[in-house]
Formats: sequence, structure tokens, C-alpha cells
Amino acid sequence: PTVTEIQLSALVKLSETEITLALLKDLNLIAQTAKRAKIIGAGAIDKAITVKGLLPTAGAKAAIEAAGGQVIA
Repeated sequence: PTVTEIQLSALVKLSETEITLALLKDLNLIAQTAKRAKIIGAGAIDKAITVKGLLPTAGAKAAIEAAGGQVIA
């Protein structure tokens, strides 16, 4: 698939705070063939993360921003 889904909860568990498509591939969290990654899931998170070039759902984006993080296209 060219677009792979990943749970927001999986991103919060990472030690890295800047999350990119390349990082997700390097950590084998998504397929190497993925062209885009969609962040799914909502709810409160307890860590500020910066998401670059990924596609968060509205709920995931709200949770990231509420925790002090940011979403960068």
C-alpha cells in the first residue's frame, strides 16, 4: 500500500520527538514501500511530538497540538 496507517499511541512510545516518514521506515514501523503514513487515533497524549510530512486524522492532530506538539506538512 502506498498509504500506511500507524497508531498515534505507537508514536508517543518512541524516544524521538520529531517523527518523519523516513524515521518510521528506519524503525520498521511501516513498510519500506509506503509513500505516505496516516496517523490514526485520538485521545490525550502526554508528550509533545513534532510530526513532519505525515497525514494525521483530525483527532490525532488535535491530540498532538493539545500536548504542545505540532504538525508540519
